[in-house]
Amino acid sequence: MECHVYYEGDDDPEKCTARRMEKFDEAILYRTMGQVPYGVVLNPHAERALSPADREAGLDTLVALDCSWESAEAASFRMNGVHRALPFLVAANPVNYGRPFRLTTVEALAGALCIFDELEHAESILEPFRWGETFLTLNEEPLRRYSECTDSSEVVAVQEEYLADEE
Repeated sequence: MECHVYYEGDDDPEKCTARRMEKFDEAILYRTMGQVPYGVVLNPHAERALSPADREAGLDTLVALDCSWESAEAASFRMNGVHRALPFLVAANPVNYGRPFRLTTVEALAGALCIFDELEHAESILEPFRWGETFLTLNEEPLRRYSECTDSSEVVAVQEEYLADEE
C-alpha cells in the first residue's frame, strides 16, 4: 500500500511528520492538489468510516492531508478519491497525547494501514518517531477490532463502544 500526502506546509517544519516520512521514503508529498493520485482519502469530514472493505475494493493508495488542525476544514479535502474517516483512535504525539481524533499525518496513515491489516508497514512508517510505538500500544485493541470488521457499519458500531467509554 502506497502512502501519499497533500502537503500544505502550514505546520512547523521541524515537527512535520509528513516531511519526516518523505525523508525516510515512506510517503510521497505533493504540493499541488491536482498531482495527488486517486485512492482512499483520509478525511475526518467523510460520511463513511474506513474499513477493511475499502482495501478489498482494490484501492491500494492511501492519501492524507498534512495541514494544521486550525485549517483542516471540509474544503481542504477536495481531492479525488474515496473519502473515509478514521474511527476513534487516540494520539500519541507529544502535542496531542491522549486526545482522540487529533492524529498527526503519520498516525492517521499508520492507523489506516492497521485497519487494512498491514501492521508491519504501520510499524515501519512510525519507526522514525520516538512516540511511534506508543501510538500502536495505545490503540492496539481498537485497531485490532477495526481490522476484523467487514464494513463501515461494523467499524462504526465498534467505535461507538469506545466513544461511550470516553464519556
